[in-house]
Amino acid sequence: MSEKNPVIMIDVETSYLDHESDPAKSRYLFAYTITIRNQGNSSARLLSRYWKITGGDGHEQEVEGDGVVGQHPYLGPAQSFTYTSAAMLDTPVGMMQGHYMMVDDDGKRFEVDIPAFTLAVPRTLH
Repeated sequence: MSEKNPVIMIDVETSYLDHESDPAKSRYLFAYTITIRNQGNSSARLLSRYWKITGGDGHEQEVEGDGVVGQHPYLGPAQSFTYTSAAMLDTPVGMMQGHYMMVDDDGKRFEVDIPAFTLAVPRTLH
């Protein structure tokens, strides 16, 4: 008998927003685009998010909130949801990691880990 569980996979892409950053004031803005994929055989809804954002100086900030970008995506089998958000750092390099709280159709809540990913200003060659 096979288990009926959502299998949620997370893909992350990041970019540095040069035009909205101000290194002279230690303001480095990064966009991150996340794709949440349900590769299981049952559905789930995203309820909330938790982030730990760590700057290059070791300073940590935690962010918790309802849904993502104002939404609570419902993912059936083989469905995905992509969104873009942003994070401000006071160093040119940092990282983010966290988790989503989700609920399946039976009302069972479960966490989906978001593995650590790096936010870094691209190096320029002169």
